[in-house]
Amino acid sequence: MKFLHNKIPPPLVAALCGACMWGVSLISSTLDFPAVAKYLLMGLLLITGLVFLVLGAMAFRKAKTTVNPLKPDTATELVTNGVYAVSRNPMYVGFVFLMLAWAVYLASAWSLMFVALYIIYIHCFQIKPEEQALERLFGQQFVNYKGRVRPWL
Repeated sequence: MKFLHNKIPPPLVAALCGACMWGVSLISSTLDFPAVAKYLLMGLLLITGLVFLVLGAMAFRKAKTTVNPLKPDTATELVTNGVYAVSRNPMYVGFVFLMLAWAVYLASAWSLMFVALYIIYIHCFQIKPEEQALERLFGQQFVNYKGRVRPWL
Protein backbone atom coordinates (compact mmCIF):
# COMPACT_ATOMS: atom_id res chain seq x y z
CA MET A 1 0.00 0.00 0.00
CA LYS A 2 2.87 2.33 -0.79
CA PHE A 3 0.48 4.53 -2.75
CA LEU A 4 -0.66 5.94 0.63
CA HIS A 5 2.87 6.84 1.79
CA ASN A 6 3.06 10.56 2.53
CA LYS A 7 -0.06 11.30 0.47
CA ILE A 8 -2.70 12.59 2.89
CA PRO A 9 -1.70 15.51 5.16
CA PRO A 10 -1.78 14.35 8.80
CA PRO A 11 -4.02 17.28 9.87
CA LEU A 12 -6.56 16.10 7.28
CA VAL A 13 -6.33 12.52 8.58
CA ALA A 14 -6.92 13.86 12.12
CA ALA A 15 -9.89 15.95 10.93
CA LEU A 16 -11.42 12.96 9.12
CA CYS A 17 -10.99 10.80 12.21
CA GLY A 18 -12.50 13.61 14.31
CA ALA A 19 -15.53 13.73 12.02
CA CYS A 20 -15.92 9.96 12.31
CA MET A 21 -15.62 10.27 16.09
CA TRP A 22 -18.48 12.77 16.07
CA GLY A 23 -20.54 10.51 13.82
CA VAL A 24 -20.09 7.44 16.00
CA SER A 25 -20.88 9.49 19.11
CA LEU A 26 -24.31 10.25 17.63
CA ILE A 27 -25.22 6.57 17.42
CA SER A 28 -23.48 5.15 20.49
CA SER A 29 -24.10 5.46 24.19
CA THR A 30 -22.30 8.20 26.04
CA LEU A 31 -20.06 7.98 29.06
CA ASP A 32 -21.22 9.71 32.20
CA PHE A 33 -18.60 12.18 33.40
CA PRO A 34 -19.10 14.71 36.17
CA ALA A 35 -19.02 18.04 34.29
CA VAL A 36 -16.04 19.44 36.20
CA ALA A 37 -13.95 16.31 35.63
CA LYS A 38 -14.94 16.19 31.97
CA TYR A 39 -13.92 19.77 31.25
CA LEU A 40 -10.74 19.59 33.33
CA LEU A 41 -9.60 16.44 31.56
CA MET A 42 -10.60 17.83 28.18
CA GLY A 43 -8.74 21.08 28.89
CA LEU A 44 -5.61 19.26 30.03
CA LEU A 45 -5.59 17.06 26.92
CA LEU A 46 -6.28 20.04 24.66
CA ILE A 47 -3.50 22.17 26.14
CA THR A 48 -1.05 19.25 26.04
CA GLY A 49 -1.87 18.64 22.38
CA LEU A 50 -1.46 22.29 21.46
CA VAL A 51 1.88 22.48 23.30
CA PHE A 52 3.24 19.49 21.37
CA LEU A 53 1.98 20.90 18.06
CA VAL A 54 3.28 24.42 18.59
CA LEU A 55 6.66 23.42 20.03
CA GLY A 56 7.16 20.90 17.23
CA ALA A 57 6.39 23.43 14.51
CA MET A 58 8.46 26.15 16.20
CA ALA A 59 11.49 23.84 16.40
CA PHE A 60 11.26 23.18 12.65
CA ARG A 61 10.89 26.89 11.89
CA LYS A 62 13.85 27.74 14.12
CA ALA A 63 15.98 25.14 12.31
CA LYS A 64 14.73 26.55 8.97
CA THR A 65 13.67 23.13 7.74
CA THR A 66 10.44 21.97 6.17
CA VAL A 67 7.32 21.35 8.20
CA ASN A 68 5.67 19.75 5.16
CA PRO A 69 5.00 16.12 6.17
CA LEU A 70 4.36 15.14 2.55
CA LYS A 71 7.93 15.97 1.48
CA PRO A 72 10.28 14.63 4.17
CA ASP A 73 13.06 14.30 1.60
CA THR A 74 13.32 18.11 1.49
CA ALA A 75 14.43 18.36 5.13
CA THR A 76 17.60 20.39 5.51
CA GLU A 77 18.17 19.84 9.22
CA LEU A 78 17.61 16.96 11.63
CA VAL A 79 15.87 18.49 14.65
CA THR A 80 16.69 16.51 17.81
CA ASN A 81 16.42 19.08 20.60
CA GLY A 82 13.55 20.55 22.58
CA VAL A 83 10.34 18.58 22.22
CA TYR A 84 12.11 16.35 19.67
CA ALA A 85 14.25 15.02 22.52
CA VAL A 86 11.02 13.61 24.02
CA SER A 87 9.32 12.30 20.87
CA ARG A 88 10.42 11.88 17.26
CA ASN A 89 6.91 12.90 16.20
CA PRO A 90 5.62 15.55 18.60
CA MET A 91 3.19 17.06 16.10
CA TYR A 92 1.51 13.68 15.58
CA VAL A 93 1.47 13.22 19.36
CA GLY A 94 -0.20 16.62 19.57
CA PHE A 95 -2.95 15.52 17.20
CA VAL A 96 -3.52 12.40 19.31
CA PHE A 97 -3.97 14.54 22.43
CA LEU A 98 -6.41 16.82 20.56
CA MET A 99 -8.37 13.79 19.41
CA LEU A 100 -8.44 12.43 22.97
CA ALA A 101 -9.78 15.80 24.16
CA TRP A 102 -12.47 15.56 21.46
CA ALA A 103 -13.35 12.02 22.61
CA VAL A 104 -13.76 13.26 26.19
CA TYR A 105 -15.95 16.13 24.98
CA LEU A 106 -18.08 13.70 22.97
CA ALA A 107 -18.17 11.33 25.98
CA SER A 108 -18.03 8.39 23.58
CA ALA A 109 -15.83 5.39 24.28
CA TRP A 110 -16.46 4.16 20.73
CA SER A 111 -14.88 7.30 19.34
CA LEU A 112 -11.55 6.13 20.77
CA MET A 113 -11.31 3.53 18.00
CA PHE A 114 -10.68 6.41 15.58
CA VAL A 115 -7.81 7.64 17.75
CA ALA A 116 -6.32 4.15 17.45
CA LEU A 117 -6.92 4.14 13.68
CA TYR A 118 -5.21 7.54 13.40
CA ILE A 119 -2.16 6.22 15.27
CA ILE A 120 -1.97 3.10 13.10
CA TYR A 121 -2.44 5.03 9.85
CA ILE A 122 0.09 7.73 10.74
CA HIS A 123 2.63 5.18 11.94
CA CYS A 124 2.36 3.02 8.80
CA PHE A 125 1.82 5.59 6.07
CA GLN A 126 3.49 8.72 7.42
CA ILE A 127 6.13 7.97 10.04
CA LYS A 128 7.73 4.93 8.38
CA PRO A 129 8.24 6.67 5.00
CA GLU A 130 9.40 9.85 6.76
CA GLU A 131 11.97 7.91 8.74
CA GLN A 132 13.22 6.13 5.62
CA ALA A 133 13.73 9.53 3.97
CA LEU A 134 15.46 10.94 7.06
CA GLU A 135 17.77 7.94 7.26
CA ARG A 136 18.73 8.44 3.61
CA LEU A 137 19.35 12.14 4.22
CA PHE A 138 21.07 12.07 7.61
CA GLY A 139 22.45 8.51 7.84
CA GLN A 140 24.04 7.52 11.13
CA GLN A 141 22.98 10.76 12.78
CA PHE A 142 19.32 9.76 12.33
CA VAL A 143 20.00 6.12 13.30
CA ASN A 144 21.56 7.35 16.57
CA TYR A 145 18.64 9.70 17.19
CA LYS A 146 16.17 6.88 16.49
CA GLY A 147 17.98 4.75 19.08
CA ARG A 148 17.69 7.47 21.74
CA VAL A 149 14.17 8.83 21.25
CA ARG A 150 10.89 6.95 20.96
CA PRO A 151 8.59 7.53 17.99
CA TRP A 152 5.59 8.54 20.12
CA LEU A 153 6.03 8.97 23.89
